[in-house]
Amino acid sequence: MSTREMINALLDSVPEYKMGYVLAYLQGLTADEEADNAYCEQLYQDYLNDPDPDKHQTISLEELCKREDVEL
Repeated sequence: MSTREMINALLDSVPEYKMGYVLAYLQGLTADEEADNAYCEQLYQDYLNDPDPDKHQTISLEELCKREDVEL
């Protein structure tokens, strides 16, 4: 039995409610690395070209948790 055939046989035993996990994993395995890198580069360039003067302003994790009323 080939690897593909074994995978197909195992899929028949995966409960429907877990199929989303399988799909997400397979999508991650087949993702186009070059397209992902291009997308990340575009996000970075968008950030660099953002004219907002406060774009470099940061806050601590603790302050963010207080603002959002989340326990750290």
